[in-house]
Amino acid sequence: MSRSRSSAKKTVVIVATPGILLLDIAGPADVFSIASKEIASQEKGYEIILASVTKNKHIATKSGIRIACDICVTDINFPIDTLLIAGVSLGSLDNIPASFFTWLTAHYPGIRRMGSVCVGAFVLAKAGLLHNKRATTHWEHCTRLQAAYPSVTVDSTPFFVRDGNIYTSGGVTSGMDLSLALVEEDFGREVALQVSRQLVLHLRRAGNQSQFSNLLPSFELKSPLIRSIREWLLKNLDREIRVEYMADHVNMSPRNFARVFLKETQLTPAKFVEKLRVEVARQYLEDTNLSAEQIAEKCGLGNLVSMRRVFIRHLQISPSFYRHAFRTTLATGMAS
Repeated sequence: MSRSRSSAKKTVVIVATPGILLLDIAGPADVFSIASKEIASQEKGYEIILASVTKNKHIATKSGIRIACDICVTDINFPIDTLLIAGVSLGSLDNIPASFFTWLTAHYPGIRRMGSVCVGAFVLAKAGLLHNKRATTHWEHCTRLQAAYPSVTVDSTPFFVRDGNIYTSGGVTSGMDLSLALVEEDFGREVALQVSRQLVLHLRRAGNQSQFSNLLPSFELKSPLIRSIREWLLKNLDREIRVEYMADHVNMSPRNFARVFLKETQLTPAKFVEKLRVEVARQYLEDTNLSAEQIAEKCGLGNLVSMRRVFIRHLQISPSFYRHAFRTTLATGMAS
């Protein structure tokens, strides 16, 4: 299928797969669409093409809303400036036709830049396009991506990563962060800023994905030892905590305790305690009216200055910014 198009416009192809989140598609599409309207010249901007990864051009999203794609991606025979894999349902990754991966690797050299939204990074990795590259995906799936594709350097921290002409983004809304960055790359900061204002978004969000993720490994509670230690720690966070105290609680020698603890959590006891202090402090900031000074004391983080230092190290944002961004809606109240 061929189309006549203005050579001045940048063709953005957004690839949709069955079972994805609607925002994986709609977020980037709206960013590029609004950018085109903000550009004075009608001959510049973006032409957005929604392409299906299968011959069925009607895609059902996770919300149940069905979308109609313009074309099947393997039928594209026109130049592409930017191609984005708009997420994927990991359960159906193996159901994506082999013809798509053949097409993707064959056309990659002719595409100026290629990227992914959220777990769409798994598609790029399966196609071999992330080999020996740095990449990111949704923080919850970074470990899985790294295990499945060891040649990829997976970074769970950034909202998006660029390595050469490959761009990968984190959780769903990070696709909009990436799209804004691409607009800025193409048409400058002022256009990107106008788009962010129209969408009521930050041009660059403070912090990174870590402010949304769990700092502690999700498998920690599967271990009776770690579960017991965690329960004890939660009752003693406001006190000085040493390895000797933790080991004594489970009747182990400090040396053996430290060795077993590291093996089961991939964290030293000291690092685990610090991350747990931050996790509990986050909960207080979200759900209570306690002052930051009170929270620092209750969590064993010392004073406000030391708590701020720890938050910056782990979350790249201050406690006050975290409270402003994540405080429970009912706790803050709503204007009538």
